[in-house]
Amino acid sequence: MKQLNYIDLFAGASALSEGFKQLKFNPVAHIEMDTEACLTIKTREAYHHLKEINKLDTYYDYISGNISRDSLYKHIPSEKANSVINAEISDSSLKHIFKTIETNLKQLPNSELDLIVGGPPCQAYSLIGRHGVDWENDHRLKLYVQYGRFLKEFKPKAFVFENVPGIYSANNGSHFTHLKKYFRKLGYEIDDRILNAKDYGVLQNRRRVIIVGWRKDIQFSFPELKPIVHNYTVEDIFSDLSPLTPGQVINKGKYRKEPSDYLKQFDLSNGVDFYTQHISRPHNSNDLKIYKIAIQKWEDENKRLKYTDIPEKLRTQKNTDSFLDRFKVVDGKGISHTVVAHISKDGHYYIHPSINQCRSISVREAARIQSFPDNFFFEGSRTAAFRQIGNAVPPLLSLAIANGIKKLFQKI
Repeated sequence: MKQLNYIDLFAGASALSEGFKQLKFNPVAHIEMDTEACLTIKTREAYHHLKEINKLDTYYDYISGNISRDSLYKHIPSEKANSVINAEISDSSLKHIFKTIETNLKQLPNSELDLIVGGPPCQAYSLIGRHGVDWENDHRLKLYVQYGRFLKEFKPKAFVFENVPGIYSANNGSHFTHLKKYFRKLGYEIDDRILNAKDYGVLQNRRRVIIVGWRKDIQFSFPELKPIVHNYTVEDIFSDLSPLTPGQVINKGKYRKEPSDYLKQFDLSNGVDFYTQHISRPHNSNDLKIYKIAIQKWEDENKRLKYTDIPEKLRTQKNTDSFLDRFKVVDGKGISHTVVAHISKDGHYYIHPSINQCRSISVREAARIQSFPDNFFFEGSRTAAFRQIGNAVPPLLSLAIANGIKKLFQKI
């Protein structure tokens, strides 16, 4: 089977790409507007290239802090480096982006684009983000049209479009109706499902809409995805990491015990003897007192703390009628609730389950909840890393989708 070429739109940290890369799909371009996320993509491209040529020691030297980023990037072939396009997808940028993609394609033995993947920013579709949305003029709501312009330009055989379940009910359902009509007008059949990442090995309850489209001249369908049944819990991804205090930073750490069966089965620890970016944010004394109450209530009663349960002297907000679940403990004995980009702003919604580690979860812990392997390195500040993680498609979900897509391509 020939190598399948794809592009990743609104790529973020390239988490949706990760499953496709693992199955040897070839990324012709990743388009992302966030500069720090683009550096993360480029660093991950270095990982995959160095793995392919059996020189991963160079990559591990970099994430260990032994060599500079520039030194790492010198090992990336130009076509890999040029695949990362740091640009906002808009009317003014499309000409430049299209030209770059065409140049990248011409350098390949097979210059056909087979697939487009991507998930436009979803804040406007989410139920939380509905208040004050301008349905006529908010450009985020029209990003599916920009996605479609890539379909029109390159005519790939298929595409994968990811978003939040709120896209179904946005603007009373009319938005999704328009989206489907638009893609069909471009010459694509489409089918969609709500997939929950927890059914594919991710220790997180995370529901996402996956739309798969294919050109009307080919035999394709929504891929068959087989759920993974297991009894793993969050403790299986936290227990081998060193305990942290608020504000503590472990840039490179040694595992304190053997990887759990979960980490081995899903290859999150990668067979190396260290992890990176185990970084906890600092907290003030007031928040720590609330965290302790929240953890104790969860441990003793298996109940979430409501804001009205907090002693008045510890409350900093006057609103006691709505958003009462502002402090939430991650379920160590089960799976996590959904990790979202708000984790970059504060950690109140992601409190570590151990009373002995009264803090919010670290960058590496959040990454593991999202099913990122330990050798996945996030560029930028702690805030940037949390944002990239919260916005990501879990790589294990990406791998399940990529497996299904690849099987369909094999039948064409």
